[in-house]
Order: sequence, then C-alpha cells, then structure tokens
Amino acid sequence: MNPIPQSSALDEETARAEIYGVLAQLFYSAPEPQFLEALRVAATEAPAAGGFLEEPWRELVASARALDDAAIAREYDALFGGVGKPEIYLFGSHYLSGFLNERPLVRLRSDLAALGLVRDEGMSDTEDHIAYLSEVMRYLIAGDDVAVANLARQAEFFATHLQPWVARLCETIQGHPKARFYAAVAAFTAAFAGVEAQGFDMLD
Repeated sequence: MNPIPQSSALDEETARAEIYGVLAQLFYSAPEPQFLEALRVAATEAPAAGGFLEEPWRELVASARALDDAAIAREYDALFGGVGKPEIYLFGSHYLSGFLNERPLVRLRSDLAALGLVRDEGMSDTEDHIAYLSEVMRYLIAGDDVAVANLARQAEFFATHLQPWVARLCETIQGHPKARFYAAVAAFTAAFAGVEAQGFDMLD
C-alpha cells in the first residue's frame, strides 16, 4: 500500500498491477482487518503516475480511517451480500445484458480460455465478477508470459470486459444510501478506470 516510485515505465506498470490487486480485494469480500490496517496508514499521494487519482485515493484512505472494520464489513454485506438478490450486483453480465450468466459471460469465458486462464473450481462467483476481472488485469500487467501479459492484450480485455460497464457499477454504488466506504471505493475505481481508458486510447 506504499506509494510506488514514478521514475520509470516499469514502476508505473507495477503501480497499475497493485491497484488492480487492491480493487480485487476490496470487491471480492469484506476486506480483512490486516488489509484495512495497511490502507489506513497508506500515504495519500497518488498511487500511480498522474495527479488525477490523488484526491479519490485520499478520500478512500480517509473513509477507511473514519470507519471501523465491523462497519465496513456490515456495509459490504448490506450492499453486495445477503441471501438472494443483493442490493448491488458486482457482475458484468447484469450491466451488459440485464441478466446474470448471459452472453457476455460466455464471451468472457472464451476470451479467458484463449489467454490460458481457467476458473478455480473453488470460486463461488462467476468470472464476470469485478474482483475476478481485476485479477485478470493484474495478471495481464504483471505476468511473466509476454505473449499474454502485454499492453495489447490489456487494452483488448479492458475494452471488452470492463470499460462497457464499470462506470455504471460505480455510479450505482455511489448513489446507494447505504454506501459510505464503498462510495469512496467506487469513486476511486471510476477515476482509475478513466485513467486506464485514456492510456489505452493513446495506443491507437
């Protein structure tokens, strides 16, 4: 959770991968106490190159400091958990088609297979969960196989499986009356997704 040096392109890529890892942990389940402890003492300089992320990052850290672990866990469960239909879905298919387990998930699974990635049988959620997609992006940035972990693959995966719906997810979270900590998470996620989209646009 410490700020990443901004002295080289390699440092920037490391920062991007770490941010995706942070988002995966925040959205997969209620954050672990150890994770929240690290977040609360994190420096509030921009965690990646570009000052555009600095303010939403500062707000996220401030929100973590303002709430205790139990309150954040309750909020996660209130927004994303529960039995049956949650208050807010974290799955891309819901936003892209209006239903779960629809055609966008089929395409995602095909694209994941082409990348050599398979779903862990122990994972209860489908692959279009925002946390899973964040982990895939982290892998495409930080993985050792340059045939897979490269900017072209990142841009294609992001444009197909995240960019079309992540802003709507963030808006839904920010507009929910029960969202406090996760409103800050959503604001940071939206800002980061905007930076990613701009960066990939520059590749064209």
